[in-house]
Amino acid sequence: MTVLLIAEDVDDIAMILERVFTRAGMTVLRAPDGAAAFDMAREHRPDVILTDLGMPRMDGWELIRAVRGDAELADTPIAILTGQLQPGDPGVAESGACALLLKPTPNSELVSVVQRLADAGRHGHDFTAAGCVASQAINA
Repeated sequence: MTVLLIAEDVDDIAMILERVFTRAGMTVLRAPDGAAAFDMAREHRPDVILTDLGMPRMDGWELIRAVRGDAELADTPIAILTGQLQPGDPGVAESGACALLLKPTPNSELVSVVQRLADAGRHGHDFTAAGCVASQAINA
């Protein structure tokens, strides 16, 4: 079973995401900010991390850098779910994220992208790896 860690500071959005992914058969961990998400990632080693960008204590960019800088977590697939970016934003590829989902994204697309990242598994993040789709924004 896929273990997904969601980093989202807006409780209503986090609850909806948790419900969507739980119904899809995933085990879901929730963190209210990047710092808590990083601690949970170190403890639970999720298969995929889904992060918002604008969060207190540690934002999504900082979370991605922390994960990529941790030897035991560096190969974890990470997807960004945000309304703050535009397709093709160069910061996504530079960050080491594997996918960018723009809010609002249909639930089916959320599940599809996260499952695709989980199926690809842990991998290097030089953006030639099969699991990384950082150069494309997904917003069906």
